[in-house]
Amino acid sequence: MLGLVRPKGRGTGAEPWQYRAVPRWVFLFAAVGGLFIVLPLFGMVARVNWTQFWPLIASDSSVDALALSLKTAIASTALCIIFGVPLALALARAHFPGQGLLRALVLLPLVVPPVVGGLALLYTFGREGLLGRSLHLIGIDIAFSTTAVVMAQAFVALPFLVLSLEGSLRTAGEKYEAVAATLGARPSTVLRRITLPLVLPGLISGAVLAFARSLGEFGATLTFAGSLQGVTRTLPLEIYLQRESDPDAAVALSFLLIAVALMVVGVAYRTPRSPIRALVSRGAQGA
Repeated sequence: MLGLVRPKGRGTGAEPWQYRAVPRWVFLFAAVGGLFIVLPLFGMVARVNWTQFWPLIASDSSVDALALSLKTAIASTALCIIFGVPLALALARAHFPGQGLLRALVLLPLVVPPVVGGLALLYTFGREGLLGRSLHLIGIDIAFSTTAVVMAQAFVALPFLVLSLEGSLRTAGEKYEAVAATLGARPSTVLRRITLPLVLPGLISGAVLAFARSLGEFGATLTFAGSLQGVTRTLPLEIYLQRESDPDAAVALSFLLIAVALMVVGVAYRTPRSPIRALVSRGAQGA
């Protein structure tokens, strides 16, 4: 019976067959797609100068860039959680005029080039920007500072958290919240005791994605924050600068950035009830 398989762990009685027909040509394109992603990574790893790896990544500029990237990525992820959770709740649970427009604007950083986002931030919070001019008069300058790095990272990473959490909220439904409300629980209590614990895996997944996106942010950071060692020069900017002067250092730092990203994914996978872990488990069970 072409395309039909009997579920594993079941007898040969009257259990229903599962349809699993995938044309063979699909696997060819899947293999090419996988190689398109994996081969460049192997090519970069093969280019790493392993005999000088530690000296290359242990230079003062590299250590400063890595420390700054981790610090700002954590801060921007916290910022995404603070503002992203209310945004996702408003989009998934409320109904108000302009809701579709708000969703489109929240997702806009996903489709515009990061450098455009950096310019938008600069012309809003820069010294001559829409709000920056007033902030400058009271002694607050945001552009070309560490704060600008955090804001640039949060700007491009926020949609990842909102998308993940909104999807979890819609999948979870509202029945448990409705039951709690009928029992007299206040909206804030329902949010704290029912909603957030229910969608915690989606929140964790979104936070991990936001952190990873913040860690790799380049265009908006360079445009809005500049590149000053120890202040605004994150690891991606350091890699870009080293690409011309010291290619071996650029490759070593690129490998380091990929290793950190893999560790982030590993932490997300080991988190209880993580959507990433559940997805992998379902794939393994279905194989």
